[in-house]
Amino acid sequence: MANFDSQRRKLLLCGGAAAGLALLPGSALASLSTSRPRVLTLNNLHTGETLKTEFFNGKSYDRDELARLNHFFRDYRANQVKSIDPRLFDQIYRLQAMLETRKPVQLISGYRTLTTNNMLREHGPGVAKHSYHTLGQAMDFHIEGISLSNVRKAALKMKAGGVGYYPRSNFVHIDTGPVRHWS
Repeated sequence: MANFDSQRRKLLLCGGAAAGLALLPGSALASLSTSRPRVLTLNNLHTGETLKTEFFNGKSYDRDELARLNHFFRDYRANQVKSIDPRLFDQIYRLQAMLETRKPVQLISGYRTLTTNNMLREHGPGVAKHSYHTLGQAMDFHIEGISLSNVRKAALKMKAGGVGYYPRSNFVHIDTGPVRHWS
């Protein structure tokens, strides 16, 4: 009987742990399940810069590489750098894995100062007043050689934050805010 109770306790603990993992957001689950290095190759379409970085070594984030990414994602108009949420880099890494590509990510917009965000709002529709870009939690991009609709589908499947689809402007928006989507 004691052996039966012990087995039952183990079963209940494993079931509880599995249920807890299922409740985690997709990005957290990916972070827990991946113990290999994460590498990104990016092009900044406005500055012409290219960056290849191993931002996660399999166990932890590399602070120097995160600093390089922060600079790469800077508001180039104001030349202002902000710490970018590392979960954003995890999302783009995971997207590339889901799409089975190592083609460069074409960054259109990363961090934006409030001044830049307001200027963009004045010049066109589709720029949120309280944008996640101003918090260092969003990016607009496309991936070389991958259809925009497939990028969008994969981003929606992750359920890791916001996903905006802008086919006329040739980009997808992702952020680390609440799960939601728009076109």
